[in-house]
Amino acid sequence: MDIKRTVLWVVFSFSLLLLWDSWQRHNGKPSMFFPTTTQEATPAAAGADPSKSSVPQAAGTTAGAADVAGGLPAAKGETITITTDVVKADIDTVGGELKRLELLKHRDTVDPTKNLVLFDSSAGHTYLAESGLIGGPFPTHKSIFTAKPGARALDNGNEVQLVLEAQENGVKLTKTYTFKRGDYSIDLKHTVTNDSAAAINPSLYLQLVRDGNKPGGESHFYSTFTGPAVYTDTDKFQKLTFEKIEEGKEQHANKADNGWIALVQHYFVSAIIPPEKAQRDIFTKKIGTNLYAVGNILPLGAVAPGASVTMDARLYSGPQESSVLEKTTPGLELVKDYGWLTIIAKPIFWLMIHIHAYVGNWGWTIILLTMLIKAVFFPLSAASYRSMAKMKAVTPKMTAIRERHKGDPQAMNREMMSLYKTEKINPLGGCLPIVIQIPVFISLYWVLLASVEMRGAPWLGWIHDLTAPDPFYILPVLMAVSMFIQTKLNPTPPDPVQAKVMMFMPIVFSVMFFFFPSGLVLYWVVNNVLSITQQWVITRKMQTGKA
Repeated sequence: MDIKRTVLWVVFSFSLLLLWDSWQRHNGKPSMFFPTTTQEATPAAAGADPSKSSVPQAAGTTAGAADVAGGLPAAKGETITITTDVVKADIDTVGGELKRLELLKHRDTVDPTKNLVLFDSSAGHTYLAESGLIGGPFPTHKSIFTAKPGARALDNGNEVQLVLEAQENGVKLTKTYTFKRGDYSIDLKHTVTNDSAAAINPSLYLQLVRDGNKPGGESHFYSTFTGPAVYTDTDKFQKLTFEKIEEGKEQHANKADNGWIALVQHYFVSAIIPPEKAQRDIFTKKIGTNLYAVGNILPLGAVAPGASVTMDARLYSGPQESSVLEKTTPGLELVKDYGWLTIIAKPIFWLMIHIHAYVGNWGWTIILLTMLIKAVFFPLSAASYRSMAKMKAVTPKMTAIRERHKGDPQAMNREMMSLYKTEKINPLGGCLPIVIQIPVFISLYWVLLASVEMRGAPWLGWIHDLTAPDPFYILPVLMAVSMFIQTKLNPTPPDPVQAKVMMFMPIVFSVMFFFFPSGLVLYWVVNNVLSITQQWVITRKMQTGKA
């Protein structure tokens, strides 16, 4: 059997399979290689279904808690804008709803002249943070609130607050938003005051609402996750899909006294973080056409007449910066998901952070990291290139054997194996070291794809954003040239068809890399240049008898 031919065809077939898998994921189909959850979601625990809780809508009518995000009559209020050094937030006095959040330090993917808008309530995009009370005819996210006077920008202070009040049937709900300098976490305090003549037993709901659309500007050639996520100490990190929620097949933890709920998209996340040890129900729900909610319901207990109760929570809404997420709340760093290769990807990113601390440029960080990885795998690569050099030296003999035994495959294989034994060649020697390195390469791919730290980061000259494709296709062309040189350095397959396939592969891959992040293409170009240098030196030494 011609093992070399088999291995090469397996590599080529696997490459085509990866292309097909990327196309499937782009079209919303499940991936064959990359699961949509980092952990199996556990079935909802038995007990009360949070979606069945009652919530006032209008004039004392009630409906399911799933309706807390829609189906209520529209009311008119005013929009209050709060500005800090990192965000600009629009809050509607109808419901005290956070309806627009502009990130002042991050540019829009589609139009880099504008800031990125995460929360929005425009005709083409819905992304909101809502809260209110259930358990009676109490204020909800559709009630009219009154804003207390106060500052609307940081100015010279370190924080700015917005206080909103609404009252219904003698029950007052006070929402207090607190924005802080340099912080994407917003403190969100709810105080319920019972001014009625009877005791009440309200629950507070906190939810994120979003349409099921992908963020604008996403590439067609790689797929990133957009959807809800739930975290608890028991069930850990659970990613959910809008498709499962649409079908009513979502499964996740539904009761806890810890953790958070979130909406995740490429580079950014919004998470509602209730206080620890506060019992809560966790729900997900379709609330309209292409509109979904994920949230918590927190019982506030009995509130006697004249008494009040307060529940503090936090809303983080910003970039998926690992160091910030780790400090915000346990487990939040998991939204930056590297999949099943996290155990390799996290150390790689840790190393990149430390390199960047010295060089101050993510492009040079990628180059130095590539050189370090190449140095670690130097012995394996050297063994691979020595094996290839031996194969190249005996290629004429292999071609002659093929010619002699065209009609007798068994005789051809026997003579090939005898040749390998005589020349002390391992047919798989050139492939196995490369296979061992594949998990590292895939891990680095996910690190480069997931790291918001590199979003908008320049390298030099024409590369102004390492997470965007090369605008002039210079790196993809260099990639194709380097792959072509590597093909020439490798043993020429005796089979003419196989040889043509191998010559065609650099073109296929270079076309793919036209649309990949320039940081990833930079890594491959540098890796290929180092590989070519190492292979050329080893081949020359073997030809001169010095290796």
